[in-house]
Amino acid sequence: MLALVDANNMYVSCERVFAPRLRGRPVVVLSSNDGACIARSNEAKDLGVKMAQPWFEVRHLQRQGLLAVSANFELYGDMSQRMMAVEARYAPRQKVYSIDESFLDFEGVSGDLLAIGRDMRAAIWREVGLPSCVGFGPTKTLAKLANHVAKMAERKPGSYPAHLAQVCSFGAMSPEDLAALLDATPVGDVWGIGRRISGQLIASGIHTAGDLRRSDTATLRKQFNVTVEKTVLELRGTACLTVDDVVAPRQQILVSRSFGTPIHQLDGLIEAASEFAARAAEKLREQGSAAGSLSVFFATSPYRVNDRQHSASLTMPLVRPTADSRVLITAATEAVRQAWRPGVNYAKAGVILSDLQNAGAHQGELDLFSACEPAPVRDQPKLMAAMDALNRRFGRDAVRIGSQTLASSGQATRSWAVKQERRTPRCTTRWDEMPRVRC
Repeated sequence: MLALVDANNMYVSCERVFAPRLRGRPVVVLSSNDGACIARSNEAKDLGVKMAQPWFEVRHLQRQGLLAVSANFELYGDMSQRMMAVEARYAPRQKVYSIDESFLDFEGVSGDLLAIGRDMRAAIWREVGLPSCVGFGPTKTLAKLANHVAKMAERKPGSYPAHLAQVCSFGAMSPEDLAALLDATPVGDVWGIGRRISGQLIASGIHTAGDLRRSDTATLRKQFNVTVEKTVLELRGTACLTVDDVVAPRQQILVSRSFGTPIHQLDGLIEAASEFAARAAEKLREQGSAAGSLSVFFATSPYRVNDRQHSASLTMPLVRPTADSRVLITAATEAVRQAWRPGVNYAKAGVILSDLQNAGAHQGELDLFSACEPAPVRDQPKLMAAMDALNRRFGRDAVRIGSQTLASSGQATRSWAVKQERRTPRCTTRWDEMPRVRC
C-alpha cells in the first residue's frame, strides 16, 4: 500500500504559519518580479483568481479583501524539508515528488493505515504548521487519486462522502464503493491524464475514472500511448510505477531569471551570469556531477517596444568536465563579453549546464599545449567543498566568487535583482529575520 501526502496550498500555507492574520482570507503568492499569481488560497480561488493569472488583472479584487505576497522560496523550501522529515518517520521508504508532495511505501507496515494517516497529518500540523491530506492506494495513480478525493471532500463538501475528507484509503473500501467513487470522478482528475488527452477521451465516450478503468487497454494504446495504458492498469490495481529511493540525476541544469531592473552595463550582465553559473555549479555538486558544456543566453524584453531588441545565446565547450564554480564562471563571463552589445537594456539571462556526467569518472589526458596557452583555472574539488561547507554553515553567499559582486560592490541587494516588494521574512533560515515574540 502506498500513500501520497500533499500539503494544501503549500505556498499560502507556509505564509500563514508566521502570519496568522492571513488565515481565512483570500491570499495569492506572486511570481518573480511580482508578475503573476503562482499560488492561491481557497478563498482566492472562490473570488475567481486563476492559476498564473497576471497580478494586474486581479489587483482590483483588493477591494474585496484579496491580499498578495511575493514568493518566498527560501522559506517554502525549508518548510518542505521539515514536512518531509516528519512524513519519513511513518514509512520505511519515501520518494519526494515535489516541494509539497511525497509518496510513502507502507510495505511491511502493520496496523490501521487510516489511523496512521490521521496521526501523520496531525504531526505535520503540530510540528510544522501545514495542513495536509493523505491518500492511500495500492498503486501510485490510485494513491494520488485518493489524495485528490481527501482534498476535495474537505474543500467542496458534497463532492465526495464527508468521511473521506483529509485522509482517504482506497484499501479500506469495498470493490463496490471504490467503483462508485471512480464513477463519480471526472477522467480529467486522474493523474497522468492531461487536458488534451481528457478532451479526446470524453469525445470517445470515456467521461469518468471508472469509464477509463473499464476501457480496453489495447485500443487505448493504439489511440494514445503507453502512458495511458499504464494509467488504466494502475487504476485496476496493477502497479506500473514504483517508488524509487534514489532520484535520478538531472541531465541538464538551468538557472535563469528576469531582472527587476534592466541591465545595460557589461559589469552588471557579467555579475548576473556569474551568479547564475555559481548557482548551477552548486546544484551540479549536490548531485555529484560534472558539466562538459556551458551555455549562456540573455535577451531584451519584447514588451519594451521603444528599446533596441537583441538576444544572444552562446555555448562554451569545456576542455575537461568540471563542477568548479570558478571554471564555470570564467566560461560564462567570456560568453557574455563576446555577445554583449552596448546601449541595450537586457531583461533576462540564464546559464545552462549540459553534457553532465559522474564527477568521479574523469578520463586522463596529456597536457601537450600548456606551454603555448595561458594557464587555465584548474579544478580544486577541496576548495569547492570548503566553500559549500561554509555557505551551508553561515548562510548562502557567505563565500562567493569576486565577479558575483562586480557591479554591486558586494551589496546584499543587486540593482538587477527580482522585485519582491511584498516578500515576508525568511523566518526559519535567517537569524536577522526570525520572529520576535514579546512576553
